[in-house]
Amino acid sequence: MGNVVQAIKKHHRHLVQIIFTAVSNGYWQGFVTGKIFAGDSKIVCFPGLNCYSCPGALGACPIGSLQATLTSYQYKMALYAVGFLFIFGAVLGRFICGWLCPFGLVQDLLHKIPFPMKLKKLPGEKALRWLKYGILVLFVILLPSLISDAFGQGSPWFCKYICPSGTLFAGLPMLAADETLRMSVGGLFALKLTILIVLIVLSMMLWRPFCRYLCPLGAIYSFFNPVALYRIRIDESKCVKCGTCQRTCKMELPVYKKPNNMECIRCGACKQACPEGAISMGLCLHDQKKKPETAN
Repeated sequence: MGNVVQAIKKHHRHLVQIIFTAVSNGYWQGFVTGKIFAGDSKIVCFPGLNCYSCPGALGACPIGSLQATLTSYQYKMALYAVGFLFIFGAVLGRFICGWLCPFGLVQDLLHKIPFPMKLKKLPGEKALRWLKYGILVLFVILLPSLISDAFGQGSPWFCKYICPSGTLFAGLPMLAADETLRMSVGGLFALKLTILIVLIVLSMMLWRPFCRYLCPLGAIYSFFNPVALYRIRIDESKCVKCGTCQRTCKMELPVYKKPNNMECIRCGACKQACPEGAISMGLCLHDQKKKPETAN
């Protein structure tokens, strides 16, 4: 029994990820029939990157919802999607990336697969991390808003041309269930499948390459990390600045220097590794660091 408890404590983040992925994609009949769930819950956004067109999806993706409004000839402001992102970002920041995103779970599991070469980062890491912000601005906001067809309808550029989560959770299951779709596959799907395959291989080599370099949803939540209510706190009375947290961090972040870095996904590895117990995580209204007590 003790071993079971220890295993749960060690892998509790993955358990939360699995449960949330199963719940958010709980329409199992869709994977068999190839029919997308169209119930009332489909108008509700789920916080992680979870494709609306996935046959099992019970809700909507916030990036997809944002683009659906920006590309519409009827609406010009995505108030619901933007409000949703602001609320969840302000409360949780990139905790969502680490704990609630189905595609984040996929990357975590892929990285556990033995691979001849494991990397901590890619050449040009600092520059590559800016890519997701470029994708957010260009493919999620500008192109869908500015380019439209003869009917005034735009195109969801990120979902259509890039999103690997949509390819994995929606494209491949729909093709598997529908023969007519398989007959109509063309160059666009080949492009997206290539992106997915490259990311799968990279995920076995490098921890969370999509989150690091490409995800526009992570880019949005990253802006909230320094101010989100859920945050990392350093007890300076315990911290000896040994650097264990940075060596443990799979994002290569100096946690003891800047605990609420924009790139941090709140995975909790630094907290578990800290030999002094100086790191804590949770909801708080203040970012007040604990300081050593002074004698009266």
